[in-house]
Amino acid sequence: MSRRGNNVRGPTSALTEFLRESGINPTTIARRVATQNQPENQSQNPSVAGPSNSGDNVEDAPEEEQPEESAPRASNSRRGRGRNAGYASDELDEPAEESPVKKRKSTKGRATPAAKAKAKKKAKDDGECEGSSEDEYRAMSKNLWSAGGNGSPKPPAGSFETCARCEKQFTVTKYTMAANPPPGYLCHHCVKASGTDPFKKPAVPRKRVNVSEKRDIVSYQERRFPSLAAMCIELITRYIDDVEALGDIGAVNMDEIAKALSKNRGLTPQNAHLFYDVLNKKLRFYDATNLTPDALMTLASLNPNLTHLHLDYCGRLTSPVLLAFSTSMPQLTSLTLLGPFLVRAEAWIEFLKAMPGLQVFKIAQSPRFDLECMRTLADTCKDIGELSLREIGLMDNEFADPLCSLPPLRVLDLAFPGIGIDEDGWMKIIEKHGSTLETLDASRHEGFTDHVLQESVKAYARVLLELKLDECLSLTDEGVAQFFGTWAYPTSALKDEDHDMDVDSDPVEVRLTSLEPFTPNPPLRILSLARNQELSSAALAAAIVHSAQSLTWLSVNGLRSASSEALAQLKRVKELCYLDAGWCRELDDFVMKDVVAACTKLNEIKVWGCSRVRGVGWGVKRAIKVHGIEPSGGM
Repeated sequence: MSRRGNNVRGPTSALTEFLRESGINPTTIARRVATQNQPENQSQNPSVAGPSNSGDNVEDAPEEEQPEESAPRASNSRRGRGRNAGYASDELDEPAEESPVKKRKSTKGRATPAAKAKAKKKAKDDGECEGSSEDEYRAMSKNLWSAGGNGSPKPPAGSFETCARCEKQFTVTKYTMAANPPPGYLCHHCVKASGTDPFKKPAVPRKRVNVSEKRDIVSYQERRFPSLAAMCIELITRYIDDVEALGDIGAVNMDEIAKALSKNRGLTPQNAHLFYDVLNKKLRFYDATNLTPDALMTLASLNPNLTHLHLDYCGRLTSPVLLAFSTSMPQLTSLTLLGPFLVRAEAWIEFLKAMPGLQVFKIAQSPRFDLECMRTLADTCKDIGELSLREIGLMDNEFADPLCSLPPLRVLDLAFPGIGIDEDGWMKIIEKHGSTLETLDASRHEGFTDHVLQESVKAYARVLLELKLDECLSLTDEGVAQFFGTWAYPTSALKDEDHDMDVDSDPVEVRLTSLEPFTPNPPLRILSLARNQELSSAALAAAIVHSAQSLTWLSVNGLRSASSEALAQLKRVKELCYLDAGWCRELDDFVMKDVVAACTKLNEIKVWGCSRVRGVGWGVKRAIKVHGIEPSGGM
């Protein structure tokens, strides 16, 4: 039964759509078969369309062409099978259509607007091949099939051309490419043999990313609008010569301006004159990095009545500058220098000899301060009460004897030495200065052992308020716990039937009811036991019991094995303002909730490395600076 007379159409398959877009229909196939049956000499006539090797395999146009003598037989056999079956495979979906050329000629002069739009789209697809309405993979660039080198446009799809390389005829499709070098066109087999893929999508040029469009990094994002303090500082710096017109700024405001300048290292030799005055008694620069040696000499000459000088990050301070301090500021009694690593030992000795009235001498990171400098300090400075020699690379046990020759000290800071003082040296030093020491920092001294705590600090310390023992690797958990347990309170008063540490008891009542001897040292205000891997729960609990009533600053950073029960005792330190509990692995949100609720004065917490602390459920309504919470949590 023939389906030509009815108007019923089924769904259009992808193959049918492809054949229709390529101009392949029953009429063109019939003409191709008729051409293939003609003699060989007629097939070469350019006015008659010849056979196409793509007719053997219409579905895959780019496949290799079959030999010409076998093409008719294959085509006839296929058509014969179609007739025997009672229908033609090319006529399943739609009735036969006229060729595009005949259709355009027949509709010329009476085309409707819809037909014109369709013809325009067809011409665009066949002639320009922009690929805007096709699949992106099949879109081709125009230069891939330019006009064959002879200036003529590309032949319409469905027509026949002779391959410029293999001289076989093929059907022109939208993927047909021009020969290189021209003239002519290539069949799909020859195009693939040349290493070119006619179906490949042309490369899209990468869009150049504008630097201004990149994501801003918050840590390095510049402020678009300066702060009020920055504007004031810039204004004062610009009119430094007329700053006296502002009147008396005041020492407090001057110090605040100096702090603001240190944030961006804004202190320069030009604006430093704002802080100079012949009547100045105290001067502190929080960042003197940009002050040259000449600027530091100017500082000394314009402030001759200074008694207290504090310079942080004074790396450009040289030996001549230090000697200029001794001659230009004869009333100097307190000198604090951070980073004077250019000063030589000879200059230190000459300076100390010229300044016998020094009462406070604090230096840090001075690698040339040696034993001879220490002896000169002990021999000449008989009024010194505060001494700080931090990060002195040449400090060893021989410094102990000159330190014992000094008058009784209130502050002694020998932290982070190059070699350090051994146990016997510390025993002598504590015995000499223990009765007057209020601040002691023995960090990173391996010679500071449990024996020093038990035999020297416990026996001679009477007014010690600040104790820092960071990285004293010789200390043990049992030794430190025993020291704090027997330093101010008898051991029996620390235990009861429930083994609960009661720090709310009156120390006077405890002492009166105990028969054991005790030392009169008051509770500590500042305590640091950071990065001592041997210390654990016993040392922490004993320290809290001893100083819970007055402790305001506490660092237990690195006490990894301290239990949550011992850490929970932190809630008994009611006066605590600063807490560093980093790398305490047992610390969690439940402990921190109790600590924050009980310590109402706590305003800064560091919990670096505490993986169980998320900042959840603390219920804090006041402002607290919390450092170290992992990004997954937060307050």
